[in-house]
Amino acid sequence: MAPDTAPTRDGTVRVRFAPSPTGHLHVGGARTALFNWLYARHHGGTFILRIEDTDRSRSTEENIHSIVDALRWLGLDWDEGPPMPGYRQTERMDLYREHAERLRAAGRAYYCDCPPELLDAERKQAEARKETFRYSGRCRERGLTAGALRLRIPDEGATVVDDLTHGTVTFERTQLDDWILVRSDGTPTYNFCVVVDDVTMRITHVIRGNDHLSNTPKQILCYEALGYPVPAFAHVSMILGPDRSRLSKRHGATSVQAFRDAGILPDAMVNSLARLGWAHGDQEIFTRDELVALFDIKDVASAGAIFDRQKLSWLSLQYMKAMDGRRLAELAAPFVERAGLPVPPPDQLARMAETLRERASTLVELVETGRFYFERPRAYEPKAAQKFFTADGASRLGLLIERLAALEAFTAPAIEPVYRALVDRLGVKLVDLAQLTRLALTGRTASPPIFDVLAILGREESLARLRVARDACVGGLGAMSGPTAERGIEERPGSPGALPSVGGSGGHVGAPRRKR
Repeated sequence: MAPDTAPTRDGTVRVRFAPSPTGHLHVGGARTALFNWLYARHHGGTFILRIEDTDRSRSTEENIHSIVDALRWLGLDWDEGPPMPGYRQTERMDLYREHAERLRAAGRAYYCDCPPELLDAERKQAEARKETFRYSGRCRERGLTAGALRLRIPDEGATVVDDLTHGTVTFERTQLDDWILVRSDGTPTYNFCVVVDDVTMRITHVIRGNDHLSNTPKQILCYEALGYPVPAFAHVSMILGPDRSRLSKRHGATSVQAFRDAGILPDAMVNSLARLGWAHGDQEIFTRDELVALFDIKDVASAGAIFDRQKLSWLSLQYMKAMDGRRLAELAAPFVERAGLPVPPPDQLARMAETLRERASTLVELVETGRFYFERPRAYEPKAAQKFFTADGASRLGLLIERLAALEAFTAPAIEPVYRALVDRLGVKLVDLAQLTRLALTGRTASPPIFDVLAILGREESLARLRVARDACVGGLGAMSGPTAERGIEERPGSPGALPSVGGSGGHVGAPRRKR
């Protein structure tokens, strides 16, 4: 394995993530960004964001904003980059022209006017011979003053890449050709821009995907022709789908934005990306500080890493369970609004989130699981309604309404003794009375602890729902299935779809929606 050395004199690590804004940020690109960010933070170095937007036919401002938003969502802050000027390739054309002229003047590059038809014919001939096409060098000594500018590659020897992930990789120069630096229309090529950008930004370590390894010998020869030090290289493995083919859309969502919109927590996404090809013993869950302290690019495996969606969901659940309720509420609020539900004040939403965080692995699931907090049940579970919404159920709900209405403080600790005293009087099990209440409040028989639900909904809303359920028992709605029960509830006055209250003392969940 090659040593981890930095070619700069002061030893300061400078790395970059250089996406092409031709689409959303792919999870493979996000992992590359993360590895660069972790390496910079581990070594106290500099993380640079550079936008490679020379492909004007596919690069868009919208995609640039999308990539920037995705990086910010992941928490990968950069030390240099947009919106500062000079970090987009379209802003650096003078630098490319200057370096191209240096190579031409030094005799390390020459103009070529070979027509595309000729090159295509030579390429087909090479394919027929089952050989790799290599430009013949026909224009090397013609002394042309215009055309495409090609780098003059030495005819003999080998170019060695000391890769931090793969070790020593050797490329015979007979397999390389005089590649184009600048096209005949004056636009620089990707490989040339990358070299000029990396040397002028003083990049010490180039950490990128394995698909760029074949470009590296060309770029090294360009560094050498310009007289610049060569950075250290690390080419990380491709991310694979479950079938071990390269991860693509046919495997499902592949963009960071898609996972963000699905409600995956950003820390879970970072944790999942870090574990794609890197490990620290058997540890599965890492804090950001732990990742920064432990990560080293030399520990990244060269073999392909399989993207495990189930593991990502599991990680998101673990982070959700451990998250502070207020922070979880901040993340959940946009998803509540997106679901068309009223967003309660932060402290109330935090209380809701605390009761739901062990029941969902995504923020979307969190909102759906807790939908009963934001709107009244539109239907009751049919089998449960047949069991609980009886004449006895109506009587028990009536007693509950009386006793809960008389409580001085409508809190979980105050509510629990009411239930225990009532089950003792009625001679029933606490679970049966709790399930009756749960069905009345949520429409389901599974929810967070019922005393917490009552307290969060608040006195006014809890009593309103209990009354609706009691009337459903009397009116026979308990035996009805979804749509009929829904009509039965919605036709009753004072039963809007959105809750009017959730406060512990009767505050309103259905407060006017806050502008965002």
